[in-house]
Amino acid sequence: MSALSDLLPLENNPHNARYAFDILDRKMNSSTSTPRSMKHTFTRQVEEVKTPKSDINALILDYLTLAGYPNAAAKFSTEANLSPHQRSTAIEARQEIQSFIHRGDIENAIQTLNDQDPSILDEDEPLHFALLRLQLVELIRKAQPGGDIGPALEFAQKQLGPKAPRTPQFLEDLEKTMSLLVFDHDNLDPSLASLLQPGLRREVADKVNKAILERQYERRDAAIRSLVQMRAWSENTVRKEGKKDLPDRIDLGLDEDDLEKHGGSENGHEPMITT
Repeated sequence: MSALSDLLPLENNPHNARYAFDILDRKMNSSTSTPRSMKHTFTRQVEEVKTPKSDINALILDYLTLAGYPNAAAKFSTEANLSPHQRSTAIEARQEIQSFIHRGDIENAIQTLNDQDPSILDEDEPLHFALLRLQLVELIRKAQPGGDIGPALEFAQKQLGPKAPRTPQFLEDLEKTMSLLVFDHDNLDPSLASLLQPGLRREVADKVNKAILERQYERRDAAIRSLVQMRAWSENTVRKEGKKDLPDRIDLGLDEDDLEKHGGSENGHEPMITT
């Protein structure tokens, strides 16, 4: 799914959404320059399958909606003549929370999430702990180097201390995070350094987005993610059974080289879902 994520952000730019369609359409429906006689039998059979453009459009709109891109989803639904999958206001609410998390403003993210649906954090203790832990990381980040660590210690004691003993994983995560107060941030072990990288923000943002979607949709992932997983499972199953001759490698069909040439990697801000 990393290649699809590189197509983002699509906000205020329906051309990128259209490019996503063009890539999928070209890869799934057109032939390459390789002579037909030189192609593997399986490859020729795949090229003979014509996927309706309406199906591809529906997949793209579903992805934009669940990933939290209201403007792109609205523009693409109009361009593709599809009905919106969710109200723009609902997508914007999720987008606001994601933006807070990506900026490291966890306090406002939690407040906005509680305003939207307070039962989410009340009923999902691991998610609540993950957000509070990330907030502690941001407090430690601000205190280093040589700053006042008092606010971070107080926050850890009041907010995370009572929760940590409830599960071994909570306790381990808290102890690991508190280690950031002891060591120089320029010479951290990779496992500790990762806590200060954008990846942790993206991971927590993804969990929050999926939790909200589960409430609203009863579905956490975009349909295209399920299709990719099903494709991988099918290929693995066929290879294990050995009942059908397959090429040594079957590409997914979204080449990162194509995306880079189109400028898809120049995002300008953090994508919401990258996994």
